[in-house]
Amino acid sequence: MSLLDKPVQEPRPAPGPLRRNRDFLLLWTGAGVSLLGLRASVAAYPMLMIFYEGSASGAGLVAFAALLPQLVVQLPAGAMIDRWDRRRLLIVCDLAGLLAMAAVAGSLAAGRLWLPLVMAAAFVDGTAGLFYRLAERAAVSHVVHPAHLSAALGQNEARGQAAGLLGQPAGAGLFTFGRWAPFAFTAVTHLVALGTLLLIRKPLQGERAAPKGSLRAEMAEGIGWVWRQRFMRAAVGLIAGSNLIFQVLPLTLALIVKENGGSEMTFGLIGLVAGLGGVAGALAGSRAAGRARPAVVLAGSLTVWAALMAPVAFTTDPYALGALLAGMSFAGALMNVVAGVHQVRITPEPLQGRVTSVFALLGSGMASAGALAGGVLLTAFGTDGAALGAAAAMGLLALVAVVAPALRDPAGRPVRMPRSEEI
Repeated sequence: MSLLDKPVQEPRPAPGPLRRNRDFLLLWTGAGVSLLGLRASVAAYPMLMIFYEGSASGAGLVAFAALLPQLVVQLPAGAMIDRWDRRRLLIVCDLAGLLAMAAVAGSLAAGRLWLPLVMAAAFVDGTAGLFYRLAERAAVSHVVHPAHLSAALGQNEARGQAAGLLGQPAGAGLFTFGRWAPFAFTAVTHLVALGTLLLIRKPLQGERAAPKGSLRAEMAEGIGWVWRQRFMRAAVGLIAGSNLIFQVLPLTLALIVKENGGSEMTFGLIGLVAGLGGVAGALAGSRAAGRARPAVVLAGSLTVWAALMAPVAFTTDPYALGALLAGMSFAGALMNVVAGVHQVRITPEPLQGRVTSVFALLGSGMASAGALAGGVLLTAFGTDGAALGAAAAMGLLALVAVVAPALRDPAGRPVRMPRSEEI
């Protein structure tokens, strides 16, 4: 019995080099450009509120709005991706992001900074980015040969890290032209991504039967499948906690830079150094996927994060802060690739969107609460207290990862897959 209990299919022809796969390159490029714009605007939000408005609580509110879709939209998005035409959905996402960012840029160009508008636009663009990310992950296996899946997902993670690497300094540097510039840039990236989508020839999904139940029932089906995966269930719970803790760091670093006379560009350079670590981790992860044991990678990543967070409280040097963040980014990117390949390989095709959304909800949904808590912690305890508190909490998660019985399976093997009639 195979893991997926699917009928035997005819083998696909031997693939050529991934770099010659036209449709993958178009999908990869369009998603990368769109993600670059999203990263630039996300990096610009705290700088806009802290450097121009002097409001740490306002920065926390905008970050909360940008991340809230991960908490409230994730599950229905996964079910919709398994129902709707993915190409059309990706096009709608780019149009929604373009309009939201154009509204913010226009308002700021007119000399007005209205917090509710910035929060609403951040929510809309965050929602569009979430749908885009889930739909693209589900579509990758339809534009690449199975032999290229690990490499393709590794390149996607490296692209994400590179977008973070370039997005933060871009978001900071564009303020040179005006407060509106980072958000106008994001609007343009959505327009470019839209053009690449229109050029893709291959279908981005397989044939689908008509939906058998309600959207709610389909969401429950995805949750039920994930619940039966003992290792992944425990691992994603730990990742959810780590993502909540991580949201304290961007606001902490922005405040450290400001309190020590740094500029927006200094903050951007810290992100640039950190991004280099993330790209290296993604490239290492594409080689490690299928070889490294997911349980070991998870425990090791949590331990590295805990060890590197505490020194943030004891230094104000931007190069040291960038190096610490680079180490954290390396571990996180490597883990993302190993976990992503594992998840895509064990998930039945009809459930790809829903399962990815469940993992994303449990893994990233708490990030919105973390952003809100970050603003509160910084206001109450300052940068030193926030950094040390985050390090202590991450250390506790690392300890749980080492001793938890559900994570002792060295391979992170899935439980038996249900038969097709059971799902």
